[in-house]
Amino acid sequence: MTLTLHPAPPGHGRKFKRKDLPDEPTIDARIDNVKTVERSTTLGEGNVKVHTVEHVLSALAGLGIDNAMIEMDANEPPIGDGSAQPYVELIKKAGIAEQQTPRPEYIVSETIHLESKSGSLMIIVPDPGFRVSCTQVGPEGRFTQFYSAEITPEIYEKEIAPARTFVFYEDVKPLMDKGLIRGGSLENAVVVRGDSVLSKEPLRFREEFARHKVLDIVGDLSLFGRPIRGHVIAVKPGHGPNTDLARLVAKQCARTMALMPPSMTPKGGDVLDVNDVMKLLPHRYPFLLVDRLLGLDSDMRCTGVKSVTINEPYFQGHFPGHPIMPGVLQLESMAQVGSILLLRQPGNAGKIGFFMSADSVKFRKPVVPGDTLFIDVEVTQRKRLILKVKGRCTVNGEVVSEAELMFGLVDK
Repeated sequence: MTLTLHPAPPGHGRKFKRKDLPDEPTIDARIDNVKTVERSTTLGEGNVKVHTVEHVLSALAGLGIDNAMIEMDANEPPIGDGSAQPYVELIKKAGIAEQQTPRPEYIVSETIHLESKSGSLMIIVPDPGFRVSCTQVGPEGRFTQFYSAEITPEIYEKEIAPARTFVFYEDVKPLMDKGLIRGGSLENAVVVRGDSVLSKEPLRFREEFARHKVLDIVGDLSLFGRPIRGHVIAVKPGHGPNTDLARLVAKQCARTMALMPPSMTPKGGDVLDVNDVMKLLPHRYPFLLVDRLLGLDSDMRCTGVKSVTINEPYFQGHFPGHPIMPGVLQLESMAQVGSILLLRQPGNAGKIGFFMSADSVKFRKPVVPGDTLFIDVEVTQRKRLILKVKGRCTVNGEVVSEAELMFGLVDK
């Protein structure tokens, strides 16, 4: 199997491409696409999946790489020696380019707490940097280890990336029976049998198991989609608790943005207020369905905001006594946000966008007065006057609608 990392423009994010499948489908490395978390993290969209993504994502996040296309000719990356070190070495050899667009971060402002029935405890508290403190506890308390470090590219490369994956001997056979860890051997994993460690080489660190858990946490939390400023405290972590924590961070982020007064929302740069929006879109009351643009950090993706109030005219008839925002208007809001990406291109100002198609439309939850609709749009194909996008609307971090849209621009 072969994995190739390609540079990507600002706003692209981290994506996996399955070169071995027809049409070479891509999967976004984001928390909504997590399918399974048993011993590894699996992403999927539709019937397409990629398994064991945590090590390569950890290497990218640990080195501060936000945008990359990860091409594979198999359903999982090469395992290497069971650590992230091979990826780090190749990335460093290729070189890392600094992009001019500022990258958004999320600053944890209040404690996030998660405790599972399995005994895992995950906490994030405010911190000026990104730090992970991990206590690893094996069966019957064997190989209990602790490790804590601030996650910077320099520390990650030397102290975390070399830590190898490990497995307890009694767990190996069930994993093999389920088709996991294919090709696993003492060359790419450390095996613990009783109180003994079986591996081709001695432990690289006294607390190598705890360091590898930190490696996994960095990879799984990267599925949130932006760097985090906070201190993660983990006891008996795993891919399930890690990804559950990423979901909680996403919900807190959405809630914080929804509660943020307009006066606190930054202006300029990658933010457009409603007056800026109206300079681009020809829509006006009652059909302007975008109040603000956030995260307009590239010409490939952006996020719009729509504050839904009881004063919307459609609530008079949809429905009396039970107001719900029509799904078709959520689609329209996605199209308007997508149109802004197209209208900002030279020569397109003053044109009007027309729907051409809407596919894979799903309405998941009702949108009611008082909700703040976050409209995420990403370009999947673009010609000069035609745009295909993936759109997704969320409220408080939960997806309420999504679709694949195509529309074009015409002269007035």
